[in-house]
Amino acid sequence: MTSYVADLLEEKYLQYNQPNFIPNDPVCIPHLFSRKQDIEIMGFWAAVLAWGQRKTIINKCKELITLMDNAPFDFVVNHQDSDLKRLLNFKHRTFNATDTLYFIAWFQDFYHRHESLEEAFLFENAEIDINTKQHLINFHDRFFSLEDFPERTKKHIATPVRNSSCKRINMFLRWMVRQDDKGVDFGIWTKIKTSQLICPCDVHVDRVARHLGLIQRPKPDWTTAVELTENLKKLDPNDPVKYDFALFGLGVEGEM
Repeated sequence: MTSYVADLLEEKYLQYNQPNFIPNDPVCIPHLFSRKQDIEIMGFWAAVLAWGQRKTIINKCKELITLMDNAPFDFVVNHQDSDLKRLLNFKHRTFNATDTLYFIAWFQDFYHRHESLEEAFLFENAEIDINTKQHLINFHDRFFSLEDFPERTKKHIATPVRNSSCKRINMFLRWMVRQDDKGVDFGIWTKIKTSQLICPCDVHVDRVARHLGLIQRPKPDWTTAVELTENLKKLDPNDPVKYDFALFGLGVEGEM
């Protein structure tokens, strides 16, 4: 990696990892809340729905929050069956009411037994794994552990088993795990280490990373996301995904 690339990534990380990044990004959705479980639920949902124009994603998330009486955790834990009728028309791209109702059913079941969504990603000796591959596999399997889960919903929850880059869940993990004094990421999870995170590899990040020589593999998949992260670890082995801000910002702003 050239010193030019290293200096550019550091400069743009500092430029884009700022509070003014929040309002126009899906991360603004969990920032509407202060309760940990609300942040987790709407952070996860905002990440899953994060495809298409950012303005549309944000509006659809706000619509969903309204349908849940502006209290997602309370709604998923305490709702009555009659409360679910209002959600039957919720839709974003290919995410529809079937998916919505399963998400709520799974959240209800999970939070009745656990305090934090972080626990769904954990397993024995998880802290010694080099990255979050097994965390994501475990989460996927747990998410579809309810009886009669809808097969169609699987397309919304990526897993490295299918060699997906898992960009949306990696983004969610960045939000929950990374902690600094800039205020964008939450850092409310402590059992997954920042050094284990994998960089979210969306179209903007992929394009800029290839331009900078950080990716050589021809297609975006899990191995590509790991390749990118390993190159970013040469700059910061403890917090490589902080450069997601730089790569994404450069791509969205059209600087490359």
